[in-house]
Amino acid sequence: MKKEDYFHKNKIDYIDYKDVETLKKYLTPHARIQSRRRSGVASNHQRGLALAVKRARFLGLLPYVTR
Repeated sequence: MKKEDYFHKNKIDYIDYKDVETLKKYLTPHARIQSRRRSGVASNHQRGLALAVKRARFLGLLPYVTR
């Protein structure tokens, strides 16, 4: 069974780095970005997601690593 793309389903074109709660759903328990296969996100949204997570990490909104 294929997972649905959250961003396509909700008609989200721009993934905002300030929306930390949405970004946290796509991180593993060790704060790594989930792969496309696990998250079910389309490739263009996956690239935007990675960029948003990296920006949020740089600004201190998300951790780089958790233990």
